[in-house]
Amino acid sequence: MPNANAVPKTAMQRFLDAVERVGNMVPHPVVIFLILIGIVIVLSALLSAFGAAVTFERINADTHEIETATTEIRSLLSIEGIRFLYASLIPNFMSFTAVGLMIAAMVGAGVAEESGLVTALIRKLVVVSPAWALTYILAFVGIIASVAADAGYLVLIPLAGIAYLAVGRHPLAGLALGFAAVAGAFTVNMLIKPLDAVLVEFTNDAAHLVDPNRSIGLASNVWFSIASVLFLTVIIAFISDRMIEPRLGVYNPEKSGDGTVPDQSTGLSERESRGLRYALYGLIGLILVFCFLTLPSWAPLRNPETGELIGNSPFMNGLIALIMLIFLVTGWSYGIGAGTLRTLTEVIGAIEKSIKNLGGTIFLFFVLSQFVAYFTYTNMGTVMALSLSGALQAANIGALPLLLGFILVVAIIDLLLTGAIAKWAIFAPVFVPLLMKLGVEPEAVLAAYRVGDSPMNAITPLNAYFALVVGFAQKYDKSAGVGTVVSLMLPYVLWMYVLWTALFAGWQAFGLPWGL
Repeated sequence: MPNANAVPKTAMQRFLDAVERVGNMVPHPVVIFLILIGIVIVLSALLSAFGAAVTFERINADTHEIETATTEIRSLLSIEGIRFLYASLIPNFMSFTAVGLMIAAMVGAGVAEESGLVTALIRKLVVVSPAWALTYILAFVGIIASVAADAGYLVLIPLAGIAYLAVGRHPLAGLALGFAAVAGAFTVNMLIKPLDAVLVEFTNDAAHLVDPNRSIGLASNVWFSIASVLFLTVIIAFISDRMIEPRLGVYNPEKSGDGTVPDQSTGLSERESRGLRYALYGLIGLILVFCFLTLPSWAPLRNPETGELIGNSPFMNGLIALIMLIFLVTGWSYGIGAGTLRTLTEVIGAIEKSIKNLGGTIFLFFVLSQFVAYFTYTNMGTVMALSLSGALQAANIGALPLLLGFILVVAIIDLLLTGAIAKWAIFAPVFVPLLMKLGVEPEAVLAAYRVGDSPMNAITPLNAYFALVVGFAQKYDKSAGVGTVVSLMLPYVLWMYVLWTALFAGWQAFGLPWGL
């Protein structure tokens, strides 16, 4: 008999339920990518036979000069294509950086989780923070996590799920919140990060085509980025609390992949409190070591040529090592204090346990790396991006409509080309000069690119970490699949595009400064 007190589902909730059902009917992600590989092989041969090609200007990543190039569809069934298919199998996988990042992060995260540090920290956070603030804190930290490149995918997303579960909320809502924050706002931050240096450099190369004396700095989008971080924090948290969690309802632990029911108490025992104090001591010690390695002018982790610490420096380029060490040192320190991990042998056992659980994900990454390499080899994504940008350029519309159209094109292409740097190398020499001639500042064009490039990351299967999030979801719901994640992320993607684009349009219309 139906529950008379049950709240009727809204039209949007029924639509998302349908998306989930249809999405979960698709095969295993490995099978999906094997099918996609077959489609790419056949399609590349057909398009190559018809001579599909495009000529364009691009920025040379090595010389930073503008060069004219012609890109043709390359067939994977040609002699060269078959050679590539055969010889690149291992190189494709070895060059897939997501694998190395994942393993490095899990070395530290495994110790922190096995020792009990993660659970204790989250319970401490719950004790000292108002219940309503948890969602906003996680959303804000998730967006800021992009300063550590891809580490946020591996650390913040699972932590968000654990945090929600620790307070009796649905862990899938926590995972969705973390994924939306990390992926959907990846190009903005309150801090300057290595990605900014590359995007600004490409923007300047393109701007010099119109005005050789016009350049922008690393902080050229800092005011818009800070506003975007705060704005998106509220949006992501609001969607999580008002749309995602109500649709999921009350969590049933019996659905979890391992059948375990975690301890949801919030009080800390004396041993746990002592463990947290030891973890703090370990963190302070690690900070002192890194101060010695970074603060002096001669410090080894500074840029050896410019001496800078933030931007293009060994410190920023190797932040994943710092993330790993933070979890490793604090996790072991907590274990010593709480009596959960005392010896080096026990620490190694915790690391081995976390790595063993990655077997299925590593195999999926192996297949995914082949698909990405094959798709890149064919040049199909580049040809499509240039065809769409050419059509938009020829539309002969005003500056603001052109900027909004540019955001839309970037969003569409992000389904196929997820790399922010690779896309900007193609789009910058086309749209920066075009819009500068219409009186638009290059800072505005770069800001538009940031808006268009990020949210779609949360639903494109070509995001290397999309499959990882599916794996995280299956930990809490063994029936979860691709459709589950897509249905969770669609509200974020749609509303972030609409509202963030509105913020951008208002910023441009009122002539607000983009940065320093």
